[in-house]
Amino acid sequence: MLDTTSSTALSQRLLDALPQTQCQRCGYEDCAAYAQAMAVGEADINRCPPGGAQGVVRLAALTGRPVRALDAECGTEEPRSVVVIDEDWCIGCTLCIKACPVDAIVGANKLMHTVLAEDCTGCGLCIPACPVDCIIPVNASGSATGWDAWSAEQAQHARQRYAQHQQRLAPQARAETSAISTTPQKPVQHTATTDTSVDPQAARQAAIAQALARARAMRKPTPR
Repeated sequence: MLDTTSSTALSQRLLDALPQTQCQRCGYEDCAAYAQAMAVGEADINRCPPGGAQGVVRLAALTGRPVRALDAECGTEEPRSVVVIDEDWCIGCTLCIKACPVDAIVGANKLMHTVLAEDCTGCGLCIPACPVDCIIPVNASGSATGWDAWSAEQAQHARQRYAQHQQRLAPQARAETSAISTTPQKPVQHTATTDTSVDPQAARQAAIAQALARARAMRKPTPR
């Protein structure tokens, strides 16, 4: 087992060796969390499809572990992609904006959104978030995969964008934490029903339902 100082230093080196797509395919919240898990021996080195086989070799060299094939449960090595939004179907629900880890999608509520291709990491997190399936992945690297499709400069840019995204969200997170800690807690009522007003999943489902309702209204033929 590594000591804290050694594991922190190794974690930083492992983070530097990851492509910074922040796609969560490894099963961790972001590249930093995956790097930390590898550093302390809690995660294997073959869980990053964007890094591909080359990425596994880099991580193996840093950890001293044997090179292994990519874990199929995390996905397969594929050409890097970016996403585009079909403007004819976008309903402006903002769910994709909230899902993007690098703030590569711009737009406003009930207005069409646009993807900044130069900032998109191809993480794909926005695709399942879209209730009308108007987000489409597009090949951005030809036949190249892994680190052949993703330069060190692009990785650094994505890393900076993610850090800025985290900084932008930090005040909101602190405000929400403060609000929770200062709000008087009501006694727990043991009933058969669940209060969905404080359930994030229920709130998200409600937002999707509203977005779908707007989509259906938009698609409904106009009476002649």
